Amino acid sequence: MNAKCVGSPANFIEEIVEEHMRTGKYEGHVHTRFPPEPNGYLHIGHAKAICIDFGIASKYGGLCNLRFDDTNPTREEQQFIDSIKEDIHWLGFDWGDREYYASDYYDRLYEWAVKLIEKGKAYVDDLSAEQIREHRGTLTSPGTDSPYRNRSVEENLELFEKMRAGEFPDGSKVLRAKIDMSAGNMNMRDPVMYRILRATHHRTGDRWCIYPTYDWAHGQSDSIEGITHSLCSLEFEDHRQLYDWFLEELGVHHPQQIEFARLNLSYTITSTRKLRRLVEEKYVSGWDDPRMPTLSAMRRRGYTPEAIRNFCDEIGVAKTESVIDIAKLEYYVREDLNKRAPRAMAVLRPLKVIIDNYPEEKIEELDAINNPEDPEMGTRKIPFSRVIYIEQDDFKDDPPPKYYRLAPGREVRLRYAYFLKCVDAIKDGDGRIVELHCTYDPKTRGGDSPDGRKVKATLHWVSARHAVDAEVRLYDRLFSKTDPDEVEGKAEDFRSNMNNDSLQTLTGCKLEPDLSGAKSGDHYQFERLGYFCTDPDSSASKLVFNRTVPLRDTWAKIEKARMRQQN
Repeated sequence: MNAKCVGSPANFIEEIVEEHMRTGKYEGHVHTRFPPEPNGYLHIGHAKAICIDFGIASKYGGLCNLRFDDTNPTREEQQFIDSIKEDIHWLGFDWGDREYYASDYYDRLYEWAVKLIEKGKAYVDDLSAEQIREHRGTLTSPGTDSPYRNRSVEENLELFEKMRAGEFPDGSKVLRAKIDMSAGNMNMRDPVMYRILRATHHRTGDRWCIYPTYDWAHGQSDSIEGITHSLCSLEFEDHRQLYDWFLEELGVHHPQQIEFARLNLSYTITSTRKLRRLVEEKYVSGWDDPRMPTLSAMRRRGYTPEAIRNFCDEIGVAKTESVIDIAKLEYYVREDLNKRAPRAMAVLRPLKVIIDNYPEEKIEELDAINNPEDPEMGTRKIPFSRVIYIEQDDFKDDPPPKYYRLAPGREVRLRYAYFLKCVDAIKDGDGRIVELHCTYDPKTRGGDSPDGRKVKATLHWVSARHAVDAEVRLYDRLFSKTDPDEVEGKAEDFRSNMNNDSLQTLTGCKLEPDLSGAKSGDHYQFERLGYFCTDPDSSASKLVFNRTVPLRDTWAKIEKARMRQQN
């Protein structure tokens, strides 16, 4: 199960790999890895990295490891590990028996740290984190040596051993690489390799009270696993010099790091730290809230792995950062669901219609097409009776220009059924329309008139006697600005740009009876309304559906209307 996302023509990563294969570097082997930190759920940005890491390995007959870079026990949980594995499998990829953890290598990393101390390339520092930042300097001015930088090898070895033994309080000492405090690359200014942190690790328990930093563990973990091509996002480009320095000083296997542009989507945040804040501060219901950009949320909303892989393949692999319009992702979701989702009729905001000239006890079964894109899906029977529901928006008592749906004295077509003509509209005490009285033409069964008369609108409907009740959740974009981080005041942050209308929950929706057996994860196209998916909250006693995407991109229209109101 290794789905392929890297196609031709070759991108720059493939060109590098193919050059290595021609020259015999790494003896023609290709071995990649996907190295998530288990501190949150995977998001759409990770999907691109997964497709690249696994796709490159698959294309060149290589292997791809799954390695959890678990170096921060205060943020890491088993639930994140479980969700990451589930998401990768859902996307269509598999790592076989190559599931690793940076914590597997803690002993080796400690031994290598001792080796650097013995070489005079690492030292124990007593400066606080704030003091280390102050000594580091700026992009335009060099850093300042720590007063502890020239401790002897013997003293550093003794202090480091005592750090491991737990003889010092948290934060009182760190181990730093001894490189160059005047380096132009800030990462080379004596970076921290170990810190004292008394926290229970999800795998090693309380065995360690010092933990390696990500920068110390990452490159060496790649080396231990025999990775040939370490594929990273551009944010790690400035770290490459440091990773190379560590590997060269240790004299161990040296992977080739290659950076690519990360996936940035409009109206979307992919910072795990910020997504965690949304969850912890209850702005959303959880990591899998269908408004979130996490893969578990997209799965719950009804996105398919095929659509996400096709999207990642289409946007390709670039060297420079850019922002992709989220409408492009939604396009691929529609394209995929259009082929696979059976059609159904659902009325989300029901308006009761009584067909006065239709026999009260009569029930007909009409033929409906399950999916015009896939004839093999066949047809289904839908019941028709004297009382039906239509959408409230499909009737106007005083219709505006170019409104072709139902109105007093006007005739429309009912999908798969008959021509329908409105003769009366019943209103309540507040003037709201609560019921329509109509007539039908029995000669127009199937939706066509034998006398050739035409109508300008076709409405969907549900038989009231057979309707299934459901709750429908209409999800929209979580943020109202293209760039959620764009703020106008110092007191504001990305949360001030949240879209207050990102969720509408509709109850009392009426669905055709075939949907009574819908199971969690089932996809449908509700005719004229969009693509929907059965939510895990759904049960035999309460059907719940999520809107995946509308039939067309309505966001531009919504934005224009909002701007008009503001102006």
